[in-house]
Amino acid sequence: MKTTKVHRIALLFNANKIFDHEVIAGIAAYFGSTRTAWDIFVEEDFRLRLPGIEHWQGDAIIANFDDPSVAAALSRCRVPVVAVGGSYADPANYPAGVPYVATDNFKLIELARQHLIDVGLQRLAMFSVPATEENRWARERENAFRNLTRGDQLEPEIFRGCETSVHSWDEAVQGQVDWLRSLPKPVGIIAVSDARARQLLQACIVAGIEVPEQVAIIGIDNDPLVRRLTRIPLSSVIQGAQEMGRAAAHLIEKMLHGVRLPNTRIVVPPAGINVFASSQYQLVKHPNVMRARHFIRQYACQGIKTEQVAQHVGVSRSSLDADFRQELGCSVRDVILSFKLNAAKAALESGDCSIADVALGSGLTSIQHMHRVFKRELGCTPRAYRDRVLSERGQMSPA
Repeated sequence: MKTTKVHRIALLFNANKIFDHEVIAGIAAYFGSTRTAWDIFVEEDFRLRLPGIEHWQGDAIIANFDDPSVAAALSRCRVPVVAVGGSYADPANYPAGVPYVATDNFKLIELARQHLIDVGLQRLAMFSVPATEENRWARERENAFRNLTRGDQLEPEIFRGCETSVHSWDEAVQGQVDWLRSLPKPVGIIAVSDARARQLLQACIVAGIEVPEQVAIIGIDNDPLVRRLTRIPLSSVIQGAQEMGRAAAHLIEKMLHGVRLPNTRIVVPPAGINVFASSQYQLVKHPNVMRARHFIRQYACQGIKTEQVAQHVGVSRSSLDADFRQELGCSVRDVILSFKLNAAKAALESGDCSIADVALGSGLTSIQHMHRVFKRELGCTPRAYRDRVLSERGQMSPA
């Protein structure tokens, strides 16, 4: 009986990063949906194994080439290699002789920029990272922002800040606060990554700057962990990283069967935007309403009441309710409930939590109370809402 050859494939990615993790998920999806016979090798920190990687006795490698040391080490490899990384405006910057699957850096910035314009913002800025060889992807995103901004006859505003660590944390936050205070308001800011966006959200809270009334923020990566670490839910552009993983796996499979693909380039556009409170700008003129909404965004899910919001703003409950009705056409309680409901919907859509945990985490206190809110506001139960959303995505609902 003829046996199928099992190919040994090494994946050189940092699985602690959401982009790398999603690319690996795409490779796994290809692996699981085809009859490929692969043994997958994944190191927790593959960079410790880079010296001598050219002598590896496997059959092929898929690697993140955003790290120049990876590209340099694999240039000496004799097995088929497929590179994954960021796109380049200048074709000369792509590695020669290696098939390359890229996230479209220009489209990522273009999509984020258009979202901020669509919500009504005219002033835009970018929060980037310090210039290093490892951050070439960020330089490409900066260049995309510059080109788009200058196309509107405007001067691009880009702030890189400094690298953050335990020792430089205070300095980094103060630099971000100073920059934020210097910007004309309102302003929309594109952060080159969700990690950078999260830092900026924290700096806004430190500086007492309302998000998104004064500063609207959108990141890139759609990292669920980062979203859980922010007081104000973060909007983010969704990279097509899983599609990149599938494309890279398909290229490797072709190469293993003798197809030569020396300068193949596939550029994958973003998959969309996950819109949350951080970028949902709405023109609000009354300062009490601005301050109150900023406070509600941070603490709605912790069970705050109208009285606590009014106390934070420094006015009476009746006065604040009157301001809300004049400015927004609803009460403070209505806005608090809206944020709780949105938090519950987002948690249900993730499919990771039980109904009871969603009720507790969103501040709706109990399954029964959440059930009543969903039936009144959405016309369905929480379980029916989750099942419908997951079904539309082709996912199984948890028990």
